[in-house]
Amino acid sequence: MPPGRAEIAAARARIAPHVRRTPMLAVEPGALAPAGVALKLEHTQITGSFKVRGAFNTLLSADPPPAAVVCASGGNHGAAVAHAARRLGLPATVFVPAAIADPVKIRRMEDLGARVRLVEGDVDSVLDACLRHAEESGALFVHPYDAPATLAGQGTLGAEIEEDLPDIDTLLVAVGGGGLLGGIAAWFAGRIRIVAVETEGTASLARTLAQGRRARITPRGLAASALGAQSIGELPLAVLARHPVESVVVPDAALPAAQARLWEACRQLVEPGAAAALAALVSGAWRPAGGERVAVLLCGGNAAPGWSGAG
Repeated sequence: MPPGRAEIAAARARIAPHVRRTPMLAVEPGALAPAGVALKLEHTQITGSFKVRGAFNTLLSADPPPAAVVCASGGNHGAAVAHAARRLGLPATVFVPAAIADPVKIRRMEDLGARVRLVEGDVDSVLDACLRHAEESGALFVHPYDAPATLAGQGTLGAEIEEDLPDIDTLLVAVGGGGLLGGIAAWFAGRIRIVAVETEGTASLARTLAQGRRARITPRGLAASALGAQSIGELPLAVLARHPVESVVVPDAALPAAQARLWEACRQLVEPGAAAALAALVSGAWRPAGGERVAVLLCGGNAAPGWSGAG
């Protein structure tokens, strides 16, 4: 079953000693959009993404406590699991799809103490290898987006946003496997408008909604390492069936443009996948109504160190 507000509130208390309460930034009208917009700076989170919330909640709520952990990840989830495991004194192994492996994110996982294993083939092949390792070793498998503890951990972002912006009308969120979207939608439970943003190469949710059944894709493009799930998780879909969201798809070209615009206006650096939500707004792919109070979640900051914001 997907988590509800009570489970998310419990997760928030559980992980509070281990994660940052990331700030909101109010951006003046005209800097990023004609009207003002609020930015949730989750890219400043420990390990550079929201994933650490779900990782800590999974490890801290496990019964019995794990002796070791394992996950499959393109990078951000792996870094989060590696950090949480090290903080709790546990060994961690991360299985990574070789085809979309990001050297920056791999180095980050290794620096955090994880053993990284590259696997050829599609995402299913990587997941199969990961699950075999879990079964053979007894390590706890930490799902990146399709487990109740993961959704509850990611949903703590919704609680923080609502505390800081109690009058929010609309929140734009980038979507990969749906754990972040599902957790936030579970927290707000239809009380605000949520806009789910994907790129053309990672649009599994848009295709699922259009077809009326769960779609599978081959992730590609600039955001594939962060948003590159082959399909939306079953638990996030269960949340969205109760609390529908809007779906917007942006082209890859909109990502570096949004990154540059954000840097110029706010001196904030995010990775391409995290720029997707902002790209929907600054490109005009999604337009707010007059007077609509809008926030954008910037969910990851693991960009290449040499990126200058110049385009």
